[in-house]
Amino acid sequence: MPKLVRAAVLTNYLEVTQYLGFNPRDVMAGVGLSRTQLQAPETRIPIDAAVRLLEDSAAASGCQTFGLSMAESRQLSDFGVVSLLLSHQRTLRDALQVVVNYRHLMNDSLAIFIEEAGKMVIIREEVVTETPMPSRQATELAIGVMFRLCSALLGSHWHPYSVNFMHQPPENLHLHRRLFGCNLEFGSEFNGIVCPDISLDTTNPNADPAMARYAQSYLDSLQNHEGASMLFEVRKAIYLLLPMGRATIEQVAQSQGMNVRTLQRRLKDDSCAFNDVINDVRRDLVLRYLDNPNYSLSRIADMLGYSMASSFTRWFINQFGMPPATWRAQRQSSAKPVAGPKEL
Repeated sequence: MPKLVRAAVLTNYLEVTQYLGFNPRDVMAGVGLSRTQLQAPETRIPIDAAVRLLEDSAAASGCQTFGLSMAESRQLSDFGVVSLLLSHQRTLRDALQVVVNYRHLMNDSLAIFIEEAGKMVIIREEVVTETPMPSRQATELAIGVMFRLCSALLGSHWHPYSVNFMHQPPENLHLHRRLFGCNLEFGSEFNGIVCPDISLDTTNPNADPAMARYAQSYLDSLQNHEGASMLFEVRKAIYLLLPMGRATIEQVAQSQGMNVRTLQRRLKDDSCAFNDVINDVRRDLVLRYLDNPNYSLSRIADMLGYSMASSFTRWFINQFGMPPATWRAQRQSSAKPVAGPKEL
């Protein structure tokens, strides 16, 4: 059964296509979605269909910033029933924990990891699909929405140190600069936002503890006990932890709030072993990394957890039947030029 997300993740998709003068009928039909589904926020749609819709729409419309264009007009209320709880959290740290705890009510394909490093905080995000596919637009949408959430809680005076993307920049950065107003880093080792550590504990002046308790009680009554499979949750954790060199079974188990034995047992229930999941994520990430000309092969090897480039090369040949340098060269030679992009 495919993993599903609320159609609300595509809120204002139709409005953006209208603004661009782009008819999305054929693109929507191509991924098996309809206007009726997108106009009903609580409808559940396949994760892969939602991500593919954004990528195909960007290509068909010629708008390289399609996902970010959707993020620019997002409001706190677009988080649905979770928005009431978010708006009354005492700090951004508390709000981010709410996003993690209730992500199944918003966007269960999103993996989030908060890393505190000295005076900096890195909010890492990854959009995880069931099958490997490009997710540039979904990633920019997710990071744009996270930025809008932080701004809504902390005020327009809040500015992060940087917004980071693993992919390459579009030809026109006007929208990125207008929305984020901070340093933009493309070809980065992670997707996410870097901000001062004080941001996490800045008090939200609009927080009302009584309203927060009421909202949490209401949300708990809506909890869907099916939840995401443990296999999918582990995959999301590995996507975030592997480039950090922390995707050990101990670290992943800790991220899921359980011990190693319990994690192994839960994965066995899904007929899978931890090493198989690691390998599956590596196969997806390595193709993403090789598409980025800023990443050397030694850097890619390190990001995938290989201390020696030779070990990485042997693994790649075993998985794909050729050395990574050969794969990259063939990929580059087959790349075709595209039409100039549109910009909102």
